[in-house]
Amino acid sequence: MKFRPLHDRVLVRRLASEEKTAGGIIIPDTAKEKPSEGIIVATGNGSKAEDGTVVPLDLKAGDSVLFGKWGGTEVSINGEELLIMKESDILGVIEKSKPAPKAKAPVKAKAKAPAKKKK
Repeated sequence: MKFRPLHDRVLVRRLASEEKTAGGIIIPDTAKEKPSEGIIVATGNGSKAEDGTVVPLDLKAGDSVLFGKWGGTEVSINGEELLIMKESDILGVIEKSKPAPKAKAPVKAKAKAPAKKKK
């Protein structure tokens, strides 16, 4: 079954939560918090402005996003747990950044020896 959200809604696949802490402790399922990061699976066409024109969404399928902990409505589509939420429930897009170029060490100017006075 295919699903297409309407208007300004998006379909989000929640990312898997961490299984271990940074110190190596395994987190039991009952103690895990739902991750608030996901991938946009599908988007609606956009919201309608007062004059009737459609305002396209800023999001697109494949975007990595952050959303509120309790945001969205959980649905099961083809056996997969997904979230439907409005674009306004998305807090921001996670952009993959290029690694910063390594800065070269500053070149220190060599101090000149004081000139000897001629006698």
